[in-house]
Amino acid sequence: MSGRSWIPQSVDVSVPSMARTYDYLLGGAHNLAVDRELAAHVESVMPDARAAARVSRSFLARVVRFMVGQGIRQFLDIGSGIPTVANVHEVAQGADPECRVVYVDRDPVAVAHSELMLANNDRTIIVHADMRDPGAILDRPETRALLDFDQPVGLLMLMMLHWVPDETDPWQLMKQYRDVLAPGSYLAITHVTADNQDDGVAEVTGLIKESRSADQLTERSHDQVQALFGDFELVEPGLVGCAAWRPTGPSDMSEDPETNRVIYGGVARKP
Repeated sequence: MSGRSWIPQSVDVSVPSMARTYDYLLGGAHNLAVDRELAAHVESVMPDARAAARVSRSFLARVVRFMVGQGIRQFLDIGSGIPTVANVHEVAQGADPECRVVYVDRDPVAVAHSELMLANNDRTIIVHADMRDPGAILDRPETRALLDFDQPVGLLMLMMLHWVPDETDPWQLMKQYRDVLAPGSYLAITHVTADNQDDGVAEVTGLIKESRSADQLTERSHDQVQALFGDFELVEPGLVGCAAWRPTGPSDMSEDPETNRVIYGGVARKP
């Protein structure tokens, strides 16, 4: 695609999207000048922002491989974003072609490009929905056609819940998702934190607010993020900086220790 032909007509090209900004930080091509401008501002106060995005993406691949190793063969990835390298279905189906994946996103660019990528994959779909409406996702015929909620599911909420403000009550929202999962299911969460950080995260929060993006960042503490898992049992090493969650090599981490701690990551199992 050339020019702006890949942009759905409903998109306001004057306002940045965090899905497209994240795509840019990961080295993707489906972003606009307004997204790149915001990314430049973010990098001015958090120079290792690209490394943080890479560390987060590496966590995704490790988690999916872990879940496949635990017998999970169906995945629900909410807030999946714009397709980039090592997408959930590529990692899961690379380990077992029988794996099934439902992606969910509210960003029209993410949905449009996922539809293109998945056109010939009958075990993977993209659903255009907002995670704040669980029924629109969990009860959707397309979701139910691909996922059997009587069997364990791998639920991924990666780089997603920090866009849900406190007044929306993400803890109650997550309970609705946890309740529908069968015993033996797994839940993975990554979430931006200001714990043990300098002022960079607070400055990034301010920059996003000034940008008028529909996505506004709410960083949370370790206890607040851990509460999102409810009574699920965290697997080792628990809720940690996501680079420290079962790294397989130097590429899973940043050289800057602070960057390795800016995003919490954890995986828990439903007993």
